[in-house]
Amino acid sequence: MRASTAPPDLDWTRLLREVSRSFYLTLRVLPSRVRIPIGLAYLLARATDTVADTEAIPAEFRLAALDQLRKAILSGGFSPDFSRFLDGLPPGHPGNPTAGERALLAEMPRTLQWLGSMDPADRERIRQVLEVITSGQILDVGRFGQATEKSIVALKTLSELDDYTYRVAGCVGEFWTRICRTHLFPDAPISESALLEDGVRFGKGLQLVNILRDLPKDLRLGRCYLPSEQLMARSLVPGDLLDPAAYERLAPLFGAALDRARGHLDAGWRYTNSLPRRLVRIRLACAWPILIGIDTLGRLRGVNPLEGSHRVKTPRAVVRGMIWQSVWRLAWPPAWNRLDRWAEARVKRSRESPFSKPPKQGME
Repeated sequence: MRASTAPPDLDWTRLLREVSRSFYLTLRVLPSRVRIPIGLAYLLARATDTVADTEAIPAEFRLAALDQLRKAILSGGFSPDFSRFLDGLPPGHPGNPTAGERALLAEMPRTLQWLGSMDPADRERIRQVLEVITSGQILDVGRFGQATEKSIVALKTLSELDDYTYRVAGCVGEFWTRICRTHLFPDAPISESALLEDGVRFGKGLQLVNILRDLPKDLRLGRCYLPSEQLMARSLVPGDLLDPAAYERLAPLFGAALDRARGHLDAGWRYTNSLPRRLVRIRLACAWPILIGIDTLGRLRGVNPLEGSHRVKTPRAVVRGMIWQSVWRLAWPPAWNRLDRWAEARVKRSRESPFSKPPKQGME
C-alpha cells in the first residue's frame, strides 16, 4: 500500500491534541499502520462538527459551509474559505470555536491535500464514513437550527435517536473495524459480520453516553435528544426538563436510557475481546473509552442530571487508574475479562462513599 504521510507543513498531531485530549490519548497507542487513516478521519470529522456546532452562526450559513466542506472531502475539491465564517462570530460568545478548532479549520486545505495522497482504499473508507457523519450533522443543524431554550425541539422517536447515534458514531465503529481488519488482522478467523455489528453498537453506546451526560447543556441550547414520544408517556414535554423537579417523572425513562447505553458498551467490550490477543494496542485503545463510559454512566445514576450545576466527568486521576489497571491486567486474561465489572464496582463504591456526598447543613 502507498505510504500516507501528512504534508510536511501540517503538524497534525498538535492539531489533534488541541481539539481532543481524550482521543489523542487513544490515537497515541494505536499501531502506526492504522494511526494515520484513523487520525485523519477524526480531524475531518471534528472540522465538520465544529462548523455544525457553531451556534453563533445562523443555521443557513452553517449548512452552506458544511455542505461545501462535505463536497470537498467526498470529491477532492478545494476547501471552503473559513475566514469569513470565523470573522462573523460575535466576540465572547460561549459557542464560538476554540483556538484549536479555529486552527483546524484554517488547516483544511493541507488536510484535504493529505486525504488526496492517501492509499486509495483508505481514502475511500474515510470518504464513506465522512459521508455518513456529515449526513447526521446536516440533519442535526436542520432539526435544531431555530431551537432556543424557550422553544426546545426534541427528537420524535427512539428510531430517530438510534439513527442519529448511528450516523455520528455507530458508523465510526464500522470504519474502525474495516481499517483495523485490513491492516492488522486480515486473515484472523473472526466473524466479520458479528464484529461489525458490535462495532456499530460500540460507537452508538459512546454517543449515547455523551447525550445523557450533556442533557442539561443541550436543553439550554434548545435541543432534546430524549424522544418526545417517551416524554409524553411520562406526561412531560421538553421544556419541563429545565426544572430539576421534573426528574421524579423522568427517572424511569432516564434509567432505561442508561441501561440501553450500558448494553451498547457491553457489546463494545465483547468487540474488544473478540480481537486477536496479540493486538495489545488496539485492545487498550478500545478498553479505555468503554471504562470511561461505564464510569460516566455510574456517576449519572447518582445525580439528578437536570440540575446541571456541574458536568458529570471522570476525573483525570480515575482515568490514570483505569489505564494502569488495563495495562497490568493484559497479562492475566481472567483479570482482564473482569475489567468492565471492576470499573462498574469502583464507581459504585465512590458513589456510595460518604466522602463523595455534600455535607449536611446545620446541626443534627
